[in-house]
Amino acid sequence: MAGKILVAVKRVVDHNVRIRVKPDGSGVETQGVRMSMNPFCKHAVEAAVALCEAGSAEEVVVVSIGPKGATDAILTGLAMGGHRGILVETDETLETLAIAKILASIVDEEKPDLVLLGKQAVDDDSNHVGQMLAALTDRPQATFASEITWDGDTLTVTREVDYGRAKVSLTLPAVVTADLRLNTPRNAALPMVMKARSKPLSVRPLGDFGIDTAPRLVTEKVSAPPERGGGQAVKSVEELAAIIAEDVAAMEGAS
Repeated sequence: MAGKILVAVKRVVDHNVRIRVKPDGSGVETQGVRMSMNPFCKHAVEAAVALCEAGSAEEVVVVSIGPKGATDAILTGLAMGGHRGILVETDETLETLAIAKILASIVDEEKPDLVLLGKQAVDDDSNHVGQMLAALTDRPQATFASEITWDGDTLTVTREVDYGRAKVSLTLPAVVTADLRLNTPRNAALPMVMKARSKPLSVRPLGDFGIDTAPRLVTEKVSAPPERGGGQAVKSVEELAAIIAEDVAAMEGAS
């Protein structure tokens, strides 16, 4: 019998939007800003749907944790080929450990053979949740996946690592996080987008899970990086070399 895949997705500020810091320095502005599914999560959804189309799985469940607007990210996953969605609705800003604990509860309920996540979210770049979820559910894990092969109860994953690529074998059930090189996510056609709205989508309040979501970290201040200065045109290689030498001498004198 084919298995079940659970894909966790996150709603973030769209990657085409210029990020703005709130005037009080408490975080990034998200009000009135275009939001979309985290790019790494799209690769995870694509991998799940492709495995389903190959006959390795028979159901793809797309889950997200966040405000009501996070439904849009789930609908994107359903339009790409997911079968049903789960939204854990909350207006709280949750830390990665709380997210992992909520997902662990859903994994315990759904009992998927494979959990797929993006390797990180582009809003905080934490790269925590997949690893934490694997620990909490006592499942083997493979991170930064660039290729996934499912054969019976074994998963073979090619990982992107510092020295190139490494291939590992996991016994299912397992947790895998997706790298950008894993695939090219499909663009859902309008009929699939319309069809997604008729697929089952369960909305559950955060309180259903009885999980301590109290923050453990304190963000003291968020600030924008300094504006990059303008370039300097030079007329020759010799002039460029002289400027570099001058800058190096200035740095050595200041040290």
